[in-house]
Amino acid sequence: MNAPSTHLVIADDHPLFRDALRQAVAGVLSTAKIDEAGSFEDLTRVLEQTSDVDLVLLDLSMPGISGFSGLIYLRAQYPAIPVVIVSASDDSATIRRSLDFGASGFIPKRFGVETLRDAILKVMEGDVWVPADTDLTAASDPDMTKLRDRLVTLTPQQVRVLMMLSEGLLNKQIAYELGVSEATIKAHVSAILQKLGVESRTQAVIAAAKIAGSQWKQGTPAG
Repeated sequence: MNAPSTHLVIADDHPLFRDALRQAVAGVLSTAKIDEAGSFEDLTRVLEQTSDVDLVLLDLSMPGISGFSGLIYLRAQYPAIPVVIVSASDDSATIRRSLDFGASGFIPKRFGVETLRDAILKVMEGDVWVPADTDLTAASDPDMTKLRDRLVTLTPQQVRVLMMLSEGLLNKQIAYELGVSEATIKAHVSAILQKLGVESRTQAVIAAAKIAGSQWKQGTPAG
């Protein structure tokens, strides 16, 4: 596990916290290769350039994503790469939804380096790590469960389109950002509406924001 081939990516927009995570990783994986990403675009660029990433440590809110959108995208696009959420938002509902969307663990930012080290080691050993005081036993909301199940059917590209819809971007703006035609974006939007069981892009954005609560940034859908 501590071989030079161990490769982690720390995705957080705060340099000081990335440094803290790097120290925590180095404490248990001294020879690991560690890449850093200050935005979701940086993270996807790293993942596109290499196929040997063993773990991603992901903040829930950073440039390019908010809430669970980044996690949903990573689990769809790179299902073999474990993702651990490292976030300041650490209520039980957020932790449980992170696990529901496929996270391999959840580490609150309020914890110190020693706890970070323990959590990272457990995940690298194949365990799922959450704070000991987390209550994961509360009954799930059936409507939320149904909506979550619909969200995870989206393809990686559809997740990216929904993320951009949530930022209020027009179809032509999304097409430009993704390097595809506007017709392709319209097709993606239609598929998103069908999979989420809604009738408009506004309803799709509301649905995405609903399951993430305050975690998913909601703009004003246009176009």
